[in-house]
Amino acid sequence: MYDMDIRRHALALLADGRSLNSASRETGISRSAIRAWQIRPEPLPRVSPTPCSGPGDPAAYAYLLGLYLGDGCISPHPKGGQYLRIACADAWPGLIEQCRAAILAVRPSGKVYVLQRQGCVAVTSYGRHWTCLFPQHGPGKKHERRIALEGWQQEIVDAHPWAFVRGLIHSDGCRTTNWTVRNGKRYEYPRYFFTNRSTDITSLLTRTLDLLGVEWRRANQANVSIARKESVALMDAHIGPKY
Repeated sequence: MYDMDIRRHALALLADGRSLNSASRETGISRSAIRAWQIRPEPLPRVSPTPCSGPGDPAAYAYLLGLYLGDGCISPHPKGGQYLRIACADAWPGLIEQCRAAILAVRPSGKVYVLQRQGCVAVTSYGRHWTCLFPQHGPGKKHERRIALEGWQQEIVDAHPWAFVRGLIHSDGCRTTNWTVRNGKRYEYPRYFFTNRSTDITSLLTRTLDLLGVEWRRANQANVSIARKESVALMDAHIGPKY
């Protein structure tokens, strides 16, 4: 939920003559939310999280959590509730379907639809408790704020670590073929990469990889590389390339 300072800032942009599109681009807040604040700037009463039930399928949730941390966002509906959106590239139709299936497994009573955008789709679902299920939601970019799992989330990740890693790799990772030249001969070898500007999210991945016995190294501040033959074989057995 956006606090009053954020709401006042967005409304001040409109008062200065900015359009809804312009205010939305600057703040990262949807036009529908800003439009609703023109009618009622104060937040609706916060709903107690007590009625929020856990995910229907913990393994599917671990996978969806990985996708959310990489390419997901939650935005408020003007009349209450929230939209969960996961951005998926058109190049990976299998990933789009896996994302859709995971959302339905986590919230079996919900509905999922796909919104086509330039070069990608937003796999979208409306619900009353998405911020309960993903307490990492908040204003601003993920890499500019602290990201940490709640205790109950960590328990799910520890119980389904490969599903969590799969979600992270499917969102911000890839399997590639690298090559090198030794003694004049070209050698090719598979490698996994993960790229994310959030050190917290990257640490969640590397901690889980450590628990799974997967060796990794930092290629640079934003990139994690998995290249050891045994570790790549483990990743291939549980993750594999996107499709």
